[in-house]
Formats: sequence, structure tokens, C-alpha cells
Amino acid sequence: MKKTLIAAVLTMASMNAVAGSVIVHPSNSAALDNSSIKRIFLGKSKSFPGGSSAVPISLAEGSGGADTFNKGMLGKSASQLKSYWAKLVFTGKATPPKSVANDAEVLALIAANPNMIGFIEGAGDGSVKVVASY
Repeated sequence: MKKTLIAAVLTMASMNAVAGSVIVHPSNSAALDNSSIKRIFLGKSKSFPGGSSAVPISLAEGSGGADTFNKGMLGKSASQLKSYWAKLVFTGKATPPKSVANDAEVLALIAANPNMIGFIEGAGDGSVKVVASY
């Protein structure tokens, strides 16, 4: 019983250690909830709730950060998301978010552009504003 409890606590602690953050430019004052974030990253919305343009930035497919975000925020596996985007691209309805190689690139892009939204592993730095965790 004690071993099971300890294992559960350690698992929860490790999950929190690798949790990610959804980030925007510090000047972005849009009130973003998980539903709004999901709509932007799934191409269903092209603007923030306040009306300004929203440009999503993603980590490259197959990276641990992308997999965690896709499951935690979007509720989709990598293969489900790939299939989802294939259908939208084929029908001309939307294009997937631009992908970059690592958290540093996401941070640099978001810090330089108030219209961008992205996600990183961890909590980021002072150059961006965290609007959600997953």
C-alpha cells in the first residue's frame, strides 16, 4: 500500500515537472480559456477573443513538448492530429500551425510578435506571458 501511494505521488510530481505552458506576447490582453486556445490551434478560429489576429506556433511533430500539448490541451494523439490536418489541408479549409524546432524558437517568436500564440515545456521566461498550463 505504501509503495503504491509513493509511486502515485512520484508520478504526479514528475507530471508536474514536465508540464507545459501556453504563451503569448506580454502585451496581449485577450482572455484565453482552454476552449479558445484549442480553437486557435485546431484552425477553427483565426483571432483572439478580443478580435486581434491569432497566429499559432507549434513545436515540431514528434517532440515531447508537442505530444504533451496535443494530448493535454487538444485531446488528440499525434496520429489523430495528423489525420485531422490532412483533411483540412486537402479540402482547403485550413493550414496547420507553423512548426519550429524548439522552445527557444517559440519564445523568440512570441516575444517579438503580439499576434502569436505558442506552447513550450515549462514556464518560460519574462519575455512572454503564460495564459494556460497543461
